[in-house]
Amino acid sequence: MASDGTVATWHTRPGGDDGMGDAHTPVWRRMIEVSKLGDLSGSDVLDFGCNQGGFLRLLHATHPFRSGIGIDIARESVARAEALKGDRPLSYHVGSEVAKLGRRFDLTFSHEVLYLLPDLAAHARDMADVLKPGASYIAAMGCHRDMPLWPRWRALIASMSTVKVQDHSLDDVARAFGDAGFGVAARSLQLEDFLPVSPGNQHYPRVVDLIRYYTIDKVLFRFTRG
Repeated sequence: MASDGTVATWHTRPGGDDGMGDAHTPVWRRMIEVSKLGDLSGSDVLDFGCNQGGFLRLLHATHPFRSGIGIDIARESVARAEALKGDRPLSYHVGSEVAKLGRRFDLTFSHEVLYLLPDLAAHARDMADVLKPGASYIAAMGCHRDMPLWPRWRALIASMSTVKVQDHSLDDVARAFGDAGFGVAARSLQLEDFLPVSPGNQHYPRVVDLIRYYTIDKVLFRFTRG
C-alpha cells in the first residue's frame, strides 16, 4: 500500500482484479432487483469501492441515471474503469474519502468493501456528508464475523489481498451507521439462482456452506440518510 493509502490492485496475483466483475455480476443484479429503485433518470449515483466499474455500467443499462461516480483505492482498477465507461455519464476516481469529491448523491452502493475498512465510523460520517436527505446507501456484506466460515475466509482473503482484512460484525456496521444518524435496515441477499458446485472449493467445503452463504450470510444493508 502506498503512503497515500492507495494500492495498484486489490489482488496480489497478477490479473486477479480482472475476473471480479464476472464473478460478482449475479450478486449485483440481485442487489439492483431487491432495492426496488424505480426511475433514476434524475439521480446522481455513487459506487464506493468500484474496482473496474462494472456495477455502474450494469446499473446504467437497467436503470439509466443522470450521473455516476465510482471511487476506489486501486489505481489500476480505476484506470480500467475509465477505459471501459464508453459514452455513459460516468467518472472514476482514486481514493477513499468521498467528501473530497465535492458532490452529493441520491443513491450509493458498495459491494464487499465494508469488511476492509479499518474505521467504520469514519466511513459512515463521510457518507452522511455526501448523501442528500432521504438518500439511501445499499451495502452488500458477506465477509463478517457472524458468518460461520469467517475464520477460514479471513485467512484465505488475507493471503491474496493487498489490503488488510478487518474483523467486523454485522452489529459493528449497524452501530457505526446508526451513530452517524442513519436509519439502518437489513435483509439477506437470498440469491435466487442455481449455484455452481465445485468439489474441493476452498471457500465452500460443503454444498450447504454455499447455499447458506447466499441465502443467509450475505447481507444487504440499507442506510437511509435523515
